[in-house]
Amino acid sequence: MNQQLAIERSIIKTYRKDIWQKFVKAINDYKLIEEGDKIAVCISGGKDSFLMAKCFQEIEKHGQFHFEIKFIVMDPGYSAQNLTLIQENAKTLGVPIQIFRSDIFEVVHHLDKGNPCYLCARMRRGYLYQFAQDLGCNKIALAHHFDDVIETTLLSMLYGGEIKTMMPKLHSDHFDGLELIRPMYLIHEKSIINWVKSNHLIFLNCACRFTEANEKYGEETSKRMEMKRLISSFREQNPYIVQNIFKSIENINLNCVISYHKNGKRTHFLDDYDLKN
Repeated sequence: MNQQLAIERSIIKTYRKDIWQKFVKAINDYKLIEEGDKIAVCISGGKDSFLMAKCFQEIEKHGQFHFEIKFIVMDPGYSAQNLTLIQENAKTLGVPIQIFRSDIFEVVHHLDKGNPCYLCARMRRGYLYQFAQDLGCNKIALAHHFDDVIETTLLSMLYGGEIKTMMPKLHSDHFDGLELIRPMYLIHEKSIINWVKSNHLIFLNCACRFTEANEKYGEETSKRMEMKRLISSFREQNPYIVQNIFKSIENINLNCVISYHKNGKRTHFLDDYDLKN
């Protein structure tokens, strides 16, 4: 059995419960793919996005309706070594990638000397949306996983002062007709890491100039890394805590919420408090 076939079999056999079934469940539960969709699957070069690409290939083979996939890779200014790694992994996995160039690393490097990660992420998103739209795609797939959802939820609560999470799909505010989907939404990062290790694969981590020059900042002092450590401590205390955080964001009891807002309108529990008696 060649390496590509072994990798594909591992997704639907060895990791059927932890990866494949959760990928399919997210697609079905959140209605992420529909007949006739043209989806830009965004590959950063990391483990999450390459696994997502392989899952898309499998769902295309085993799915019950037709849709089209474009595997796109944005080169924001990678070193030759990192770009080669992405190309070699794509060849090994049998993913037909389409690479396009941007100058994001160069721009961010000069514009933001403090914490460029936020600006970089926003610019990446804009370039990806534009390229996907130019290809005629109506959806763009990003590889955010279960742990990303929990981290975002905790960041919003602890540092943003609001209960807000990362949604499984969103309509674009700036690119008409484009919708963002997150089919890795239910897959735990540990399962992805186990899949990578079992297949002896090596993927690209964040390779921007800032983290290369200041690894300590990127790994030790970012708020997201702080959330990763917090989540890890939760799992050590009780294996159900993290899953319960996820359940809580889809099981909100509005009768026990002081106030909430939607579409710019705020509702307070006192608004109809006396009417309930």
